[in-house]
Amino acid sequence: MKLWVIKVGGNVLDDTAALAQLLDTLASAADPWVLVHGGGKLATDLATKLGIETTMIEGRRVTDPESLRVAVMVYAGWINKTLVAALQSKGVNAVGLTGADGNLVRAERRSPVPVDYGYVGDPVAVNTGIIEQLLSAGQRAVVAPLTHDGAGQLLNTNADTLAQALAVGLAATHEVHLVYCFEKAGVLLDANDDASVIAEITAARFAELKVSGAVSGGMIPKLTNAFAALGSGVTTVRILQSSSLAIALDGGQAGTTLRA
Repeated sequence: MKLWVIKVGGNVLDDTAALAQLLDTLASAADPWVLVHGGGKLATDLATKLGIETTMIEGRRVTDPESLRVAVMVYAGWINKTLVAALQSKGVNAVGLTGADGNLVRAERRSPVPVDYGYVGDPVAVNTGIIEQLLSAGQRAVVAPLTHDGAGQLLNTNADTLAQALAVGLAATHEVHLVYCFEKAGVLLDANDDASVIAEITAARFAELKVSGAVSGGMIPKLTNAFAALGSGVTTVRILQSSSLAIALDGGQAGTTLRA
């Protein structure tokens, strides 16, 4: 069975119109899906209001104990349940989860060497049983970017990484298509020109783009993770603007498609 794992980032969550369009698309989708969401900006805003300093190292959030509490409140609480309620209003029987629910995703706290990012977890095991049960019952899972270590500790996990881990886990029983929705039209040859979308990238093409410098910065780890997913059973990975999701779900070309 074809299954879509769709990750939506904070910029889309912060855009009321873009988010409404995305949820309408999901509500009318013919194939089953799992939605993974981020929400870092809202977590930062709440931390600021609570007087909790947000520390970033090389663009990555440090999750100290206070920041972890904020992340749980925002990700598993406000954002997750707001998305679930919105989907329910559109006739989708959605269930909100974290990686701790049903032992969905177990992670290990990232090593403090060479940089201590605090309570940040990297997935080490995925148990898709709870998602399989939901899909069998015609329900849909909405997953917040939190995991657990099996010893009672919640961990903050990058939403892109969590989506990849779930996609790989579900690929054992489904034809999985992983989609990263964000504000850009896809992977761009020119970061300032949405018309420069690269329609398809293979592993060989990715190597060329890195050497030429056309792909750089934060896009390199995103694509590296995407190709790792392709090498672990995921059928395709797409990176596209959220407004183009409906085209991809209907089998059309939208954004950038990655193929092994």
